Amino acid sequence: MARYWLMKSEPDEYGWDDLAAKGEGLWDGVRNHRAKNNLAAMEEGDQAFFYHSNKGLEIVGIMEVSEAGLTDPADPEGKWAAVRVKPVRKLDRPVTLKEIKAEPALAEMELVKLMRLSVSEVRKDEWDRIIAMSEG
Repeated sequence: MARYWLMKSEPDEYGWDDLAAKGEGLWDGVRNHRAKNNLAAMEEGDQAFFYHSNKGLEIVGIMEVSEAGLTDPADPEGKWAAVRVKPVRKLDRPVTLKEIKAEPALAEMELVKLMRLSVSEVRKDEWDRIIAMSEG
């Protein structure tokens, strides 16, 4: 069964448009143990929200894990995880962190509870709510 995730990137470093232009990208550089464990738990076909951090503070698109179980190539010790992702689609409209925090159904979301976590899990009900917010 596919799982859902949220992955943060600074748009001036690597934004949605960069991923969309390339068609696939390596998600690496994560140096937090919980975020690493989330990357390591991903499987091919899992879906993830692309979240613009620092500037924007909003979910802008949906990606799919195209290759899982990789080791971060920048890690000489081989202890940090990485995955490959490909863009699925840009959201109809971005969903801002402010909107997410104002939505009671999303109060327990890891994005809200663990703000600094760069790779977080998203429950199916949270996923569906954010999709609905982006469409309406």
